[in-house]
Amino acid sequence: MSRTKDTALAALLRGENRARRKVWRQAFICAALAAIASVVLLGLSGWFLTAAALAGAAGPAVANAFNYMLPSAGIRLLAIMRTGARYGERLTGHNAALGSMARLRKELFHAITEQPPVKALGLGRGSALTRLVSDVGLTETALVRRPAGFAAFASLAAALAMTLLAGWLSALALIIVGAGTIAAMQRLRPSIDESAEAIAAASEDLRETLSGIIDAAPELRCYGLQDWALDRTALAEEALLDAQIAHHKALSRVEALRAVAIALAATLCALAALPAGPALAALAALAGTMGIDGLSPLIQREIERGAARKAAERLDAVLTSEKLEASEEIALKARDVHFPAFLPEPARRGHVAIIRAPSGIGKTSLIEAVIGLRPLSPSMAQIDGIDAAWLSPAQRRTIFAYAPQDAQLLSGTVRDNLRLALPDASEEQMREALRDACLIDVIDDLPRRLDSWIGENGERLSGGERRRLSLARALLSPAPWLLLDEPTAGLDAPLAAQVMDNLSKRIVARTQGAILITHENMAERLAVSPNKP
Repeated sequence: MSRTKDTALAALLRGENRARRKVWRQAFICAALAAIASVVLLGLSGWFLTAAALAGAAGPAVANAFNYMLPSAGIRLLAIMRTGARYGERLTGHNAALGSMARLRKELFHAITEQPPVKALGLGRGSALTRLVSDVGLTETALVRRPAGFAAFASLAAALAMTLLAGWLSALALIIVGAGTIAAMQRLRPSIDESAEAIAAASEDLRETLSGIIDAAPELRCYGLQDWALDRTALAEEALLDAQIAHHKALSRVEALRAVAIALAATLCALAALPAGPALAALAALAGTMGIDGLSPLIQREIERGAARKAAERLDAVLTSEKLEASEEIALKARDVHFPAFLPEPARRGHVAIIRAPSGIGKTSLIEAVIGLRPLSPSMAQIDGIDAAWLSPAQRRTIFAYAPQDAQLLSGTVRDNLRLALPDASEEQMREALRDACLIDVIDDLPRRLDSWIGENGERLSGGERRRLSLARALLSPAPWLLLDEPTAGLDAPLAAQVMDNLSKRIVARTQGAILITHENMAERLAVSPNKP
């Protein structure tokens, strides 16, 4: 994320980091302690082993005089310190990062739902998953690695201090190798960033492809297009595989750089420290090794920085996208509704109006425009004689309850889905709506009735049952008007007639209005004459 431009995501994360600054401080301290302990532990171990070997080679008198208690105690202490500090850094760092990501996911979901519906619905399932899962995951990883720079500095400082014990040339060698490693890493970063961006794009494309194929699976089987679907999926997978191969090639160059840098640091530090004696040369070699190895978290953060920056840009585009502006509501009774292109006269509450026309003429598009899912042009609809285009989508949605032809259900219980229409609905209200939708017997036969899990998009229900549950949800809404798109499609004639009879009685009792969209003649199924007082 750029330091010069204060984005919505940067502001959100800064606020979260400020709220958790005590936890982050603990994570930074623990990371530094773990890094220092690792360097000193290996350096002390190398010195101890070499010194003990030299003492043993010098004879029994020197060996007996050699104090091995203090170094061995220091090694144990440093090992315990490293383990405890590493655990503390992981615990506190992940605690702070996961808490921030919970807030970020919530804000992202709100940002998507606050967009104009035409834009929010244009975000494909694969793109939405990329934002809420992959991009948030990359941001989370970047947060978890926040202490990496501090830990790398602490590791390098500890290594320099230990190499100075063997002479300034050894410390200078470590500085040169460390600086060269960081400079070389900066040269390799563009190829890593490019391949990481290609992986993100290919992954999103594969998700979109799979999502579309899964949604259209019945039709693809019906028309024998399984091979075409497999070919499309294979192409998307090949693109992702190519991007991953390119990324791993770039990462292999980084690993080669790291291995060469570690070997070079160990060799140069040891050679520079030889005049100080074998024991200090061993200390300098191992300290130099750990000093360069301590840069690994920083190198890993640099590897992921490009992907995290692109993810942050995509997330910020969602957080700062256009939102629906609240507008002053116009007082309406919603006594009548008129769609000039489809209804010869206004529909009135207490009656059913039928829009009957062939498929493809724009009936569903009109209804979606009325409830704000598409742009509504002037003169397309009138409410109480007022052009509906003057009303905000939010106000129009309080007037109409919509049951689409393609019923969309939550992955939850029957009760969860019904409460979308009326959050404080009582059980009796829910059962009444289900009864009018001719679904109560089906629900009562489920193991937990209203609290039965219906699966993703109601997969445990049949198509007709899903459509009737969507209808029951619309019936439960307090909106004065019902917009029902093909409410009896797929139902047998007796059941369809019963549904329409219940609907007619319900709108009379509740003084609601109903507009039915269909391509068939339904007038004979209605107990109330369509659109007649």
